[in-house]
Amino acid sequence: MSDIAIRVEGLGKRYKLGVAEPNRTLGDTLVDMFTAPFRRFRRGHSASANGETFWALKDISFDVKEGEVVGIIGRNGAGKSTLLKVLSRITEPTTGEADIHGRVASLLEVGTGFHPELTGRENIYLNGAILGMKKADIRRKFDEIVAFSEVEKFLDTPVKHYSSGMYVRLAFGVAAHLEPEILIVDEVLAVGDVAFQKKCLRRMEQVSGEGRTVLFVSHNMSAVLQLTTRAILLAEGRVLLDGPTRQVVERYSEAAQAIETFFDLEAAPRKWPGTLAARILSAWFERSIPMFAADEDFEFGISIRARDEISRLRVRMTIFLGAGTPVGACFSPEFVSISAGETCEAKVTLPCPNLAPGRYYCSLAIGKGDHTSGWVYYDAVQETLYFEVTPEEGDGGTVSAWNSGWGAVRFPPLRACVTSQESLPRV
Repeated sequence: MSDIAIRVEGLGKRYKLGVAEPNRTLGDTLVDMFTAPFRRFRRGHSASANGETFWALKDISFDVKEGEVVGIIGRNGAGKSTLLKVLSRITEPTTGEADIHGRVASLLEVGTGFHPELTGRENIYLNGAILGMKKADIRRKFDEIVAFSEVEKFLDTPVKHYSSGMYVRLAFGVAAHLEPEILIVDEVLAVGDVAFQKKCLRRMEQVSGEGRTVLFVSHNMSAVLQLTTRAILLAEGRVLLDGPTRQVVERYSEAAQAIETFFDLEAAPRKWPGTLAARILSAWFERSIPMFAADEDFEFGISIRARDEISRLRVRMTIFLGAGTPVGACFSPEFVSISAGETCEAKVTLPCPNLAPGRYYCSLAIGKGDHTSGWVYYDAVQETLYFEVTPEEGDGGTVSAWNSGWGAVRFPPLRACVTSQESLPRV
């Protein structure tokens, strides 16, 4: 028996600009979803030749094996959401075919699959029925879904009165807990807060660990690296690259130029200008993508111009989480002297900072002294050197499943040894 869960061959979706998709009734949708397992869509060229058309997808082909977790990434408008809608049977393709083997649970936008007039309780049972589950099976999972969603007080309230966060929590809880063979999740998780996003990522890791198939779309490359081992990069409706996640993410960042690697700081605003005896001109990463592994040295270059004669200058760096929380600060040695009017470039290395996966930036300052002798600074730039620390693939959980409550720094491994051990006397 084939181990392929999803097979896509020559898939294309063409829209006629200015023309809406045909209206579909709730009955149409329910019939399609009830007959989803082992279903195949085939389409030929059938769009009208009149009027301007746009191909959202063009000649897409790939296979996903049972139990595989695959990331779908790409810039806005690349075709990611259209592809997932076709696979979820929400949108019909124009060309090609898609074979789906198993029950599909989709979370593509706030409220997918929910009826706004029904309560949260009723929608749980409705979604379970759509997935082909028996009422006893839904009842067995019911408490687990409610606990995950954290909407117990509002369970008997029509979901049209839910906030977007409540809607998404309940929708994801239903999609992830009602035992689908295939789980399809779009960027909708961005609606939730950070704690909820982490909870969802942990749940998707559990789902994949149970041998189910997951398709995951996100612009959060840390989440994609954490959850998947394979990724598909879409560009202008086509597959640009299909391969190991880290390789695909690096290619995406290069193509999208999503993150800067050179920072021109000469004209950047200064909150504390210092003495201006010397000035930071620029800082840069000597790599095409500012992404670092969790156990990798943090290196960057810096350019400094002296106005006055400078004797033995040092660099101070403070690292911040992306939200602005300081992580820690450090100083270089007093390593360089610069003549008036001279410019120098230096390479700065922070050995293995052991940062947890996430997004960070730095503030940089130059001057003399340190935190013990007193610091006299010449110049300081508050926000620069934006970078990302990525989870380690196949790490076994220590890094990839890092909990924000543990902090942003990973200390070296603890040293431990047994100092005393006694057996209890037998009675």
